[in-house]
Amino acid sequence: MSLAPEPGTESALDAYSRIVTSVAADLTPHVAALQVRTAAGGSGAGSAVVVSDDGLLLTNAHVVAGAARGRAVFSDGSEADVDVVGADPLSDLAVVRARTSTPSAALLGDAGTLRVGQLVVAVGNPLGLAGSVTAGVVSGLGRSLPTREGRAARVVEDVIQTDAALNPGNSGGALADSTSRVVGINTAVAGWGLGLAVPINDTTRRIIGTLVSDGRVRRAYLGLVSTPAPLPGPLAERTGRRRGLRIVDVVPGSPADRAGLKGGDLVLEAGRRPVADAQSLQRLLFAEAIGKPLPMTVYRRGAMVDVITAPTELTGGS
Repeated sequence: MSLAPEPGTESALDAYSRIVTSVAADLTPHVAALQVRTAAGGSGAGSAVVVSDDGLLLTNAHVVAGAARGRAVFSDGSEADVDVVGADPLSDLAVVRARTSTPSAALLGDAGTLRVGQLVVAVGNPLGLAGSVTAGVVSGLGRSLPTREGRAARVVEDVIQTDAALNPGNSGGALADSTSRVVGINTAVAGWGLGLAVPINDTTRRIIGTLVSDGRVRRAYLGLVSTPAPLPGPLAERTGRRRGLRIVDVVPGSPADRAGLKGGDLVLEAGRRPVADAQSLQRLLFAEAIGKPLPMTVYRRGAMVDVITAPTELTGGS
């Protein structure tokens, strides 16, 4: 039996290639190679995505850490000096502004519409490799990514996991769906050979807006590494809910650790509100939560346990 497509029909591989090449062509002009120099004389490099027609670009906080300015180079050869507007280490997002004109903005989408198994395309612009493109599928949603800078431990919440592998130069580039809408900003801080991206959703849009207006985001910090998880059948029937947030790890010395939260706990509520994914918790951890009691209900070894946490402000030592 021949598996070749009939004349005039498009094979699955051809359709896949057409989508990837179309997304690459659409997005590559809007993704810059970004070079920065720190106040201490060091340097950093990554990618950045134009997100407004007046010259705002989105990248990773770890790409611009310690820097105040840099240079963006686009695939058409144009260049622009940029100033760092602000960075938020907890989301690993940063905004820079070009001093001169840039290509037009990429279209932003909503990561909330993503589903596991969906095709995504990662577009970066690492120096010397303009228009670097990889493709794959979403392999996980709502993950937490533990990172460390020197002695400072952080947890980047609600990341998208894909099998579109990244290299460090792709950090800050675009993760797009099949319609060329940017649904995430790629981050390669883990170095696992996986594709990881910070989602574009209501929470991160709020973060971006605050970075533009204030230059920083005051963030409350708990120190949890978590992943969405289904509730056991009897618990789901009892509570009328289907999902919670499984704690995979707790950062030593963090507010979560001091409150007695443990790996394996299944978080059901935070601040008296249901928790079903990382964004449910993340949206509670802005400035107004710093230093305030945050009650949490977890399911542990067959019992409901109430815990009172006290989020601290995220700083360089958190």
